[in-house]
Amino acid sequence: MRIINTIFGTILALVAITGVVVAQSTPNEAPIKKISKTDAEWKKLLTSDQYTILRQAGTEQAYTGAYWNNHESGDYYCAGCGLKLFSSNAKFDSHTGWPSFFQPVAKNVIEVHHDTSFGMERTEVKCARCGGHLGHVFDDGPQPTGLRYCINSPALKFVKAKG
Repeated sequence: MRIINTIFGTILALVAITGVVVAQSTPNEAPIKKISKTDAEWKKLLTSDQYTILRQAGTEQAYTGAYWNNHESGDYYCAGCGLKLFSSNAKFDSHTGWPSFFQPVAKNVIEVHHDTSFGMERTEVKCARCGGHLGHVFDDGPQPTGLRYCINSPALKFVKAKG
């Protein structure tokens, strides 16, 4: 796990060096600066599963992802651009097989869109920086928000809390 955290830290540093600042945003901040990449650039940057989910709005099978049963303290970042999205403090067991959160770290780190794919009416959740598909949000979550952000594991990178 230490190697994965080191690799992800290096990726975040590279993202910062290339001109994309890793945001630690709060709800009162201005909108997140968008990044844009070509399809070829995304394919080079992402794994096959990450590309399918983040760029093609795919979905992983329930109970197969790396984080649905993760109970460690830490933060979850967008696997596409490194933006901090969720904290383990907001994670809960929804019994759905996907990582679920009752709120993002800040309102401006995600965007929501009406989604009618597969004959269903849902609310899609996307990363505010890179536009990557993360999952969907439903109104059947716990308090204090009553929301359930149902997120695909390959769309996320987890960084364990230090200490």
